[in-house]
Amino acid sequence: MSDQANIKVLIVDDHRMFAQGIAEALGGNEGIDVVGMARGVEEARFKSRVLTPDVVLMDYRLPDGDGASATEMIKADRPDAKVVMITSFTDESVLLAAIEAGCSGFIPKDNSIEEVVAAVRGANVGEALIPPAMLARLLPRLRRTTGGVGSNLSPREIEVLRMMAQGLPNQAIADSLVLSLKTVRNHVQNIIAKLQTHSKLEAVSTAVREGIVRYP
Repeated sequence: MSDQANIKVLIVDDHRMFAQGIAEALGGNEGIDVVGMARGVEEARFKSRVLTPDVVLMDYRLPDGDGASATEMIKADRPDAKVVMITSFTDESVLLAAIEAGCSGFIPKDNSIEEVVAAVRGANVGEALIPPAMLARLLPRLRRTTGGVGSNLSPREIEVLRMMAQGLPNQAIADSLVLSLKTVRNHVQNIIAKLQTHSKLEAVSTAVREGIVRYP
């Protein structure tokens, strides 16, 4: 997607009034187009294929499944799509399932529309949308394996990955390492590819699980 193109958003929520409210609020912001709404897992997968949204705002509890399953299906079809979970759930197993499915982050349902707009823009450029305190709580729970994933990461990529695990956005990483934002974004994309993941958040969880980095 070019820098000039609008961000296409798909909203997945079975509460029509909530979904319509989010759609109307987002639609009033420059550079964002709400291209559709879906009420369940299968409809979300179908509309993601047809409408090709850049960002999917996903409720967790859906009539025919859950947001983690829907995220996994959407990412299997369209790996570049960014999925952000809008949820009132704080259960760690729910949040971990969403991360492992490739979710880019979370937005509490009581957030302001300004925060939702910021989350859409952040997800679109690959940021991980999760409070550092929540990340600190979740990552130690990841079960480590010995899959050998990430053995081809460069020292600089591991350095960037450590900062990602601290919850730092790309601009803060760039400032700390005295690099351009574009260079950091390239490193992040390389990390995501080498770890065989679909998002910045999933890359961090995989790196911790595999023991590539230790969560501070």
